[in-house]
Amino acid sequence: MKRLILTRHAKSSWDDPLTPDHDRPLNERGKAAAADLGQWLFSRGYIPDVVLCSDALRTRKTWSGIAPALPGTPVLELKPALYHAGPDVMLAVLRHAKGDTAMMIGHNPGIAEFAARLVAHAPINPEFMRYPTGATLVVDFVVDAWEDVSFGQGVVDDFMVPREIVL
Repeated sequence: MKRLILTRHAKSSWDDPLTPDHDRPLNERGKAAAADLGQWLFSRGYIPDVVLCSDALRTRKTWSGIAPALPGTPVLELKPALYHAGPDVMLAVLRHAKGDTAMMIGHNPGIAEFAARLVAHAPINPEFMRYPTGATLVVDFVVDAWEDVSFGQGVVDDFMVPREIVL
């Protein structure tokens, strides 16, 4: 079995309109949400072996907010291809993952479509199709290797958005 933790970056800042999109940081709400997400992942035992992360600042800072809550040191792999990637690119990146549990941190609109296409049955949550900032899907695949993952195979284990977290 393989498990994917699929997270959209936390809320980013639009304070400086001259900041290039790739370089936008998290705002205060995003920083708090990333920390809460780390606690939520730890409380549920969702611990990645590897983190496949877009190289945008807001995705890297989302990981930086999550990481302190998790034991060990998952391998962080910055993946420029995940910056505003569509579902096919995201699947191609996932198929090269290592370990049994991978976390992917990316962007909308691609991540929402990727999540919807991965699962056999969507979770019963009105936020799933919108995939707001910080949204996280935990999905399991009955495969031996990541390269065997295909669309429509995933079994939803969990889904949440930061404002629903109760610690």
